[in-house]
Amino acid sequence: MSKFKSAKITIDGIAFASKIEGAYYNKLKKDKYKGLILNFELQPKFIIQEKFVNIFGKKVQAITLVADFLIYNLDNTTTVIDIKGYPTEGAKLKRKIFEKVYPEETLIWLCWYGKDWITFEEMKKIAATNKKVKNGKL
Repeated sequence: MSKFKSAKITIDGIAFASKIEGAYYNKLKKDKYKGLILNFELQPKFIIQEKFVNIFGKKVQAITLVADFLIYNLDNTTTVIDIKGYPTEGAKLKRKIFEKVYPEETLIWLCWYGKDWITFEEMKKIAATNKKVKNGKL
């Protein structure tokens, strides 16, 4: 079990952090086979701050964002995908820096909801609506 209580899974000899991440991998394999995408990569790494030496002479390591997938689309664009149940504060900060450093890239946080993949932003809207319904405000 991970710190987020998700069970790790191995598919095609590849270890995934969660069953949901593994399910998305299977989806991408099908999409590639069907010709819906050109290709995809696992665990693409993006440097969001280069390593440096601080004023005290201490070496500071680079900060990286390691996403779950990088999709090569049919129109020669790419999409960076991170599967999220709920983003940590660290993930939110890294996303902001990523968007500044890589403005040409699209980073999407995906969640599994019901029978489909939706963005984390869509999930937040659904959760807000459900909360209003529960509290009798809708």
